[in-house]
Amino acid sequence: MTKKAVHFGGGNIGRGFVAEFLHTAGYEVVFVDVMESIITSLQNTKSYQVTEVSGDGENTKTITNYRAINSKTHEQDVVQEISTADVVTCAVGPNILKFIAPVIAKGINARTASVPLAVIACENMIGGTDALHGFIKDNTDNSRLETLGERASFANSAIDRIVPAQAPDAGLNVRIEKFYEWVVEKLPFGKFGHPDIPAIHWVDHLEPYIERKLFTVNTSHATAAYYGKFAGKMTIAEAMKDEYIRNTVRDVLQETSSLIVDKHEIAAQEQQDYVETIISRISNPYLEDSVERVGRAPIRKLGRKERFIGPAAQLAERNAKYDSLLGSVEMALRFQNVEGDEESVELAKILKENSPGDATVQLTSLERDHPLFSAVVKVVERVQSDSKYDIPNIPFSVAHANHFKGRRVNRASKLLSL
Repeated sequence: MTKKAVHFGGGNIGRGFVAEFLHTAGYEVVFVDVMESIITSLQNTKSYQVTEVSGDGENTKTITNYRAINSKTHEQDVVQEISTADVVTCAVGPNILKFIAPVIAKGINARTASVPLAVIACENMIGGTDALHGFIKDNTDNSRLETLGERASFANSAIDRIVPAQAPDAGLNVRIEKFYEWVVEKLPFGKFGHPDIPAIHWVDHLEPYIERKLFTVNTSHATAAYYGKFAGKMTIAEAMKDEYIRNTVRDVLQETSSLIVDKHEIAAQEQQDYVETIISRISNPYLEDSVERVGRAPIRKLGRKERFIGPAAQLAERNAKYDSLLGSVEMALRFQNVEGDEESVELAKILKENSPGDATVQLTSLERDHPLFSAVVKVVERVQSDSKYDIPNIPFSVAHANHFKGRRVNRASKLLSL
């Protein structure tokens, strides 16, 4: 009998990461999206290619055995597919989970299979499946909530694979880095066992993997993007060639590593080896990833459990060093009014219309009595002060100004001399 997976999100991550491994595991993949252009392309194309890129060259795989449905116009078809599927995955972005939950809830409610549906959210967030599970429960009749676990099992996951911006003429084809990590908790699957997907690393406890990935990969990637944006770099690889930015990324990862080693009892050398792997990955010149693409959505990246505030808050609670992370926070705050990024526009508005304390609460959700709060308020206040002089991208210290001398030093000197 053919195994079937319903995947929400026909974008690059969905096609180039999740669907690739579901296909390799022998699943028929049913893509679900609301973008008619993507759905039409998938429906009219029998295959597409995923090209893995590394320093050793390229390796291309052909993906077949898939279908596509527009959930906006054919919701009942999606419900039917979910009711008979083995797995449901998604890669739609944290803010979209609440929108896909209703149709998933209807599909789960219609199930009659003896084995529960495996639901795995493949989002760049902590507790992505928990969040989706909550939205699904909100859309499930109270009389059916008690037996929801008989129809579906929900497992959190951590995904790690860099998917850069694609060529304009790429179509459905995806270029992606060779390295990947897909970790999923196995305990929720109970007596039935987890789905047979060889690419997944099944673990008992997911938090160490989630935080290690988020506070190493995502923290370093975003740090390089925000510093690179200020320095006038176009790509992450170009930013990482800059010795100062590269060393700054290392300083940030030294702080997050101290937390990971202390909290999760990971060996210091193991974590250092992981750091070196990550620095090598984001420095990969074969992945032409722009600093603006990686830096986009700065408000989400400044969230309470996200890549900067998350580790900095925990370090502050431990009375440990977090100065370099504050630098990343500040550079993220300066990522304002970037063309094509609505959050960067909203960020500028929040900083303009609120007091430093209120802006800090709104952007980071930090508690006012948290040991990190006052330090972040000072950073916010400094950025707000700079913006009054219409110099939103100046560096946050004389040391930074000296390093970037000759690039924006005249603008920086104007403020630093006030």
